[in-house]
Amino acid sequence: MAVTFTATPVAGATPQPRDEEWWFSTWDIQKKVWPLTTGRGVTVAVLDTGVNAKLPDLAGAVLPGTDLTGRKDDGRIDFDTAGGGHGTGMAALIAGQGPTMVGVAPGARILPITMFRAHANFSGGDAQANGIRYAVDHGAKVISMSTGGVSPDGPLRCDYYIQGAVDYAIKHDVVLVAAAGNDGNTTNAPASPTSCPGVLGVGAVDYQARPWVQTARQPYVVVAAPGVDTGSIGRAGVFSNASGTSTSTALTAGAVALMRARFPKMSGREVVQRIIASAIDTGSRGVDLQTGYGLIRPYHALTDRVPANAPNPVYERWDKEQQSSATAKPSTTSSAPHSVVAKPHRGSGGFSPILYAVGGIAVLSLVAGIGVVVLRRRRQFLS
Repeated sequence: MAVTFTATPVAGATPQPRDEEWWFSTWDIQKKVWPLTTGRGVTVAVLDTGVNAKLPDLAGAVLPGTDLTGRKDDGRIDFDTAGGGHGTGMAALIAGQGPTMVGVAPGARILPITMFRAHANFSGGDAQANGIRYAVDHGAKVISMSTGGVSPDGPLRCDYYIQGAVDYAIKHDVVLVAAAGNDGNTTNAPASPTSCPGVLGVGAVDYQARPWVQTARQPYVVVAAPGVDTGSIGRAGVFSNASGTSTSTALTAGAVALMRARFPKMSGREVVQRIIASAIDTGSRGVDLQTGYGLIRPYHALTDRVPANAPNPVYERWDKEQQSSATAKPSTTSSAPHSVVAKPHRGSGGFSPILYAVGGIAVLSLVAGIGVVVLRRRRQFLS
């Protein structure tokens, strides 16, 4: 499709990010991206522990969703007692409204889909598949999955049921974004659903675009995003600092939402292609197993001219899988989902409280260790 790259101011005032949200200056979100789009009109499904929709930072941003763990609620409660509110934190990174946390796409809306709870022990393969299908059927144009389990089929394949759901999403023009995993410096086990053909796998980098030491080293890693010394709010309104591919996935999903809002007629395939083509090389020279094609750059994804034949490994791999499936004989061993215990990719630091909510409003203070003084030294060299 033909794309005209002219700036159109976004109507209405936009919230201000905290100093700790270093990716705003790295990506020049306020000056370059928000004048083009804030993600308005796009629904992002967050498959996680639920989302605390009562927090001021998410007021009006969270749609009724679903709970796939057995309770009858609409996903707008965060049950993550161990991690402090993983799903809430991811939702805020995408569409936070302030005053504590501002998302990169504050105009977007969150569709919460509760996949698991703290200390819950359930088979996650079918739940993941059902969550993806629910998201598609309820209007999501982006699916953010900062969760996962070990892929039993290796780094480039996944559970039969999950792959079927991924296929369903792609055929309905929905973009799927998933965390690469946080065991790159230990077991480096392949993660599902990131291993599925058709899913955009995301690694984590720091403010200098250096790969996070724990980010997975896998061939399914296509791009990277900020995921080191990051903060968000938890289910009780806390602000925390942690590292992991959960954060980088949520921020990438937010970037996709920005794209989908700016170009509503652009296919998900082309959106992903543009995000890949506009990334800046980081980590090892060229495409590598930690950061793929490099750090995503939302403004460039929105404005750069990308050749029609630019690489798109996410969809190229999916196309190949579709061709292979069409010629293969039906499997007799894939009639049921694998037993995969889903878990959030928390990484180091988890979501331990640093700022506590009092009467629903967060009490703000400087964060020790990663203080504002350090953050002010971060350069805007990747926007």
